[in-house]
Amino acid sequence: MIDQGLNDYPNGTPLIVTSVADNLLGAKLTEMGIVEGKKMRVLYRAPFGCPLAIDMGDHVLSLRKAEARLIMVASI
Repeated sequence: MIDQGLNDYPNGTPLIVTSVADNLLGAKLTEMGIVEGKKMRVLYRAPFGCPLAIDMGDHVLSLRKAEARLIMVASI
């Protein structure tokens, strides 16, 4: 299990959040339900890789590539 940014994994890979950046945008991501231990997977990416659609289990979230870089995940 190697921690990488969410945007570094291919579509469909089961992932678990290991950390979220400790800044203002990271706090906003945490408010959206992206917390340590949350399971997710990238559903698809728009052309040119942005935005990403993230399956969070109970809802789908759309993130910019810059936001996805702030979320460290590991494959499960």
